[in-house]
Amino acid sequence: MAGISRKYPMLRRSQAVWASRRVWQPRLVFWAGAVSIGLISVLFAMLADQALALFHLVTSGSGWRLYLPLIITPAGFVLCAWLAHSFFPGSQGSGIPQAIAARHLRDDEDRGHLLSLRLAAGKIALTVVGLFCGASIGREGPTVQVGASLMLQAARWGGMAQARGLILAGSAAGIAAAFNTPLAGIVFAIEEMGRAYESRTNGLVLTAVILAGLASLGLLGNYTYFGVARDTVAFAADWPLVLACGVIGGGLGALFSLLALRITRRIRRWNALQPLPRLLLVAAGCGLAVAAIGIASGGLTFGTGYTQARGAIEGAPLPAIFFVEKFAASLLSMVSGIPGGIFAPSLAVGAGLGSTLGLVFGAATGTAALLGMAGYFAGVVQAPMTAFVIILEMTGNHDNVIALMCAAVLGYGTARLISNEPLYHALSRVFVAEAIRRRRAEGEPARS
Repeated sequence: MAGISRKYPMLRRSQAVWASRRVWQPRLVFWAGAVSIGLISVLFAMLADQALALFHLVTSGSGWRLYLPLIITPAGFVLCAWLAHSFFPGSQGSGIPQAIAARHLRDDEDRGHLLSLRLAAGKIALTVVGLFCGASIGREGPTVQVGASLMLQAARWGGMAQARGLILAGSAAGIAAAFNTPLAGIVFAIEEMGRAYESRTNGLVLTAVILAGLASLGLLGNYTYFGVARDTVAFAADWPLVLACGVIGGGLGALFSLLALRITRRIRRWNALQPLPRLLLVAAGCGLAVAAIGIASGGLTFGTGYTQARGAIEGAPLPAIFFVEKFAASLLSMVSGIPGGIFAPSLAVGAGLGSTLGLVFGAATGTAALLGMAGYFAGVVQAPMTAFVIILEMTGNHDNVIALMCAAVLGYGTARLISNEPLYHALSRVFVAEAIRRRRAEGEPARS
């Protein structure tokens, strides 16, 4: 071997490079970060499920226990909003806008206000508390911020310079591990997180998704998030339903996005004079309204909506106005200022809308729920590829690919007619603007 190295000096230099600590340390830290995203995502999912189960245990039964949410939910909203404002600023809301904003910021200190281990811990804890209080939120958006935070910290420890690519990779790994949907994680990274996607980040994204997915599979095994959908869209009979789910779902999704942006902007302006007192007042009011809606719906609108969406996909019709109630509860939870995502609640609203339209068109509930999810979700996030890929992977039914694609594209097209401002990207600009104001207040130029 020594003779070969003497004969071929290029081989000798290559061996020296690969044996160098500077080469292997960043790779090992990156791999460890990706695996940790998968493990923490699984832990987060378990904590979230336990918190929601505990809420239902405490508030189920008869008599006065049915009205406990009128105390627990607003009190929990106030607690989460206060903790987020006072101890974990930057943790409010979904977490996806923070990750998008961090990719646009060039200064590491500015990114640290949005992505850090401290924020990741706070995001997990406060989302779990919110679910224990019955908030209509999900853990998937927060998992994106957690994944991006972990990967950015790995970049600091490993001395890696590709911060923007690593944030993208951590976000994709978070989605992949949260739903057990590796393809959706990659599509999400391309379509939603990186509108100006760079091909050189392909390796980072793929590696992060694979390692996070393997860690998740090692703990939970291979599973489909909503089980396996059995119904298939009939070519002729169900196409009016496809059109209805796409157009109505996209319109309703755009309405959610439009209301969320306008309400949060008005609340932000109103809070400017007395930030904390008014913030807590908004949180209490939203929490009380969410509790009232939950009681009126028989408890169906509390939490993520996973159980209701899965039931609809498996063929159990939801109440006709469930989607309206869940829409309102999700909107109130989002504008309240507490940490929590809209992925799972949006899928539940879509499933409820599809279930209702299925009754109108005389179609199978499972088929209608899938189409409603695709149309509504594409309308909310304006990311049609992510919508149909994530629903396809979560239900394990590849017979409905064309129908889901059509519903998602129709939902996206309808949403663009109503609102041409994608929700996550519009919210991300708020965090970029805050970073610029903070820099100006400190007398330094902002770099974004």
